[in-house]
Amino acid sequence: MSGLTLNNVTKQFGAFTAVDNVQLNVPHGTFVCLLGPSGCGKTTLLRMIAGLDVPTSGAIVLDGNDITAVPTHKRDLGMVFQSLALFPHLTVGENIAYPLRIRGTAKEDQRKRVDELLSLIHLPGYADRPVNKLSGGQRQRVAIARALTISPKLFLLDEPLSALDAKLREAMQVELRQLQQTLGITTIVVTHDQREAMTMADTVVVMNSGELRQAASPIEIYRRPADRFVADFIGSTNLLTTEADSAGRATVFGKVIEGVLLPPGLNRATISVRPEDVHLTAPGGNTIAGKVTFIRDLGGTIETFLDLSGTQVVAVSTPRERPAVTVGQEVGVKLSPDVCVVLLK
Repeated sequence: MSGLTLNNVTKQFGAFTAVDNVQLNVPHGTFVCLLGPSGCGKTTLLRMIAGLDVPTSGAIVLDGNDITAVPTHKRDLGMVFQSLALFPHLTVGENIAYPLRIRGTAKEDQRKRVDELLSLIHLPGYADRPVNKLSGGQRQRVAIARALTISPKLFLLDEPLSALDAKLREAMQVELRQLQQTLGITTIVVTHDQREAMTMADTVVVMNSGELRQAASPIEIYRRPADRFVADFIGSTNLLTTEADSAGRATVFGKVIEGVLLPPGLNRATISVRPEDVHLTAPGGNTIAGKVTFIRDLGGTIETFLDLSGTQVVAVSTPRERPAVTVGQEVGVKLSPDVCVVLLK
């Protein structure tokens, strides 16, 4: 099966462009997270995939069929909203069975499907329990089960875990990913939580101002960001101005980063270096001169703040690798070429 394809999808509200010419391929059975700041267009894009909004231009193709003009109820999809929208007057089983009931499915088949899904979401025996007697995580599972009742081709979720506390949210991220892997269903989740996207997704789609900035695996997004926005938005990074020397080699604060070249004709750019890739050493040689300004011990990691000619840089290490430095100490900063990403925009 071919999965979902968005062909140059655009959505305008008057003069405002909420989604701008998005081209995206989602292979069948993959898990995709639409990630970006508030107002970037990710929810609007999800609503167009769901059929709740109609694109101004472009096409939405599911398994080879153009569904751009197909009504929501005929798209064969399941959706979980941020509010969950469970029916408070119905039991857990009645909520899960509701999509089957309105389709006229026999009661015995409804019961079998409810039992099957309750087992899948680790809530066996909860069919007769009132929804208002459930915890937040349990209600989340019930909403997911209800959306999966009809075995949809496409599973859409709009910030489904945002109302949960941090610990429960992380547990549900793992559960949701494991459930998706078990079912093999094509899944698209909207989130503004970077950790959530990195935990669950096969592909992370980073959006900003309606544009798709990069779509790649979590490790590719983190290690090889496409531009300055992606580098700065995903995790923590150090953005350093680099200039080309006469041989086109990248220099930072006058020191050559051997093995890093700027494209021909480009004299100035930005380099992204993740904090865990900043290594401290004795000053001198071809190291960049820096001064320790602050040390933050977070238990699992140590953050060392540095002043490099007026630019703040952060180095992160584990407690075992903690650098033997103190505030005010002069140090050398070494950057390896394989961790320096030259950003052209």
